[in-house]
Amino acid sequence: MRSRTVEPTLPPHPTTDSTTNPGLRVGDRLADLARLVDAHALTLLRATVGIVFVGFGVLKLFPSASPAEQLAVDAATKMTLGLVPETVLLLSLAALETAIGIGLIAGRRLLRPALVAFFLHMGGVFSTLFLLPDAMWQPHSPAPTMEGQYVVKNVVLVAVCLVVAADAWGRGSRPRHRPRSRRPDRTG
Repeated sequence: MRSRTVEPTLPPHPTTDSTTNPGLRVGDRLADLARLVDAHALTLLRATVGIVFVGFGVLKLFPSASPAEQLAVDAATKMTLGLVPETVLLLSLAALETAIGIGLIAGRRLLRPALVAFFLHMGGVFSTLFLLPDAMWQPHSPAPTMEGQYVVKNVVLVAVCLVVAADAWGRGSRPRHRPRSRRPDRTG
C-alpha cells in the first residue's frame, strides 16, 4: 500500500481582473461610492454646514474661545450704532449661528427658516468687508488680511446653501428626486 500526502490548497487569490471577478474592480467600487454620495449629497451638504455653524456658534458662548469673536462684535457694534451691549451682541450671534446649524442639520420644517436666517446672517458677515476696511484689507492692496480671508471664505458656504435652498424651495414644482440620465455605453 502506498500512502499519499495531499498538500492543502489555498483558495484562489482575488484579482482585479474584471473577467474573473467583476465585483472587486476599483472602478466599480468608486462608482458605487459616487452613487451613494450622489444619493445623499444634499443631506451631506446641509449637515456639514450645519455642524460648522453649531461649532462656531457654541464657541461664541465661551469668552475668547472664538477666533472671530472680536471681529463679530466690532462689526455688530457698528451695525447697531453701539446701542446694544457687546455681551448681548455676542450671545445673540452665538444663538443665531447655533440655531442656523441646528436647522440645517435637522432639515424638514426647520430648513427653510434656517436658510432665510443663514442668508440674512451672511449679509451681515459680508458687510464687515465694508464696515471694517482696516481690519479686512491690507494697506494699499486689494488683498484681504487674515481676518478678511476668514470672511471671504464664506462664499463657499453661500454656494452650498444656494444649492440646498434651490432644492428646498424648488421642491413644490418638481419631483423630490432628480431623474437619472442614461450614460452612453463607452464600450463601443
